[in-house]
Amino acid sequence: MKHGELTQRAIGAAMRVLNELRPGLDEKLYENALVIELRRSGLEVEQQKSYPVFYHGTEIGSLIPDLILDGKVIVDTKVVSAFSISHTAQMLGYLNITELKVALLLNFKEAKLRWKRVVN
Repeated sequence: MKHGELTQRAIGAAMRVLNELRPGLDEKLYENALVIELRRSGLEVEQQKSYPVFYHGTEIGSLIPDLILDGKVIVDTKVVSAFSISHTAQMLGYLNITELKVALLLNFKEAKLRWKRVVN
């Protein structure tokens, strides 16, 4: 499994965050706490890194994933009832623009963390 150890470490960190903060908060609060937890565990974390998006050689805007771990894995925090097809499609778009291969969706909605790996 590509970057399996890295995604498992991220899931473990997210579980620790959820156990501490509990469900019911805003996505950004979980994201910020996750950055702290991931860095405490020795991972390199880039938060809200901007990637330019081009169309026929012209920049049309930017894409800003929540987190990039060790320059290899996109992590996106959610507080949703369930992951949808649009969440997966968004991660595939992020992977395409960033040229990374693995993304991890983390859902903090309930007391039990839910996650989904997306591979391009």
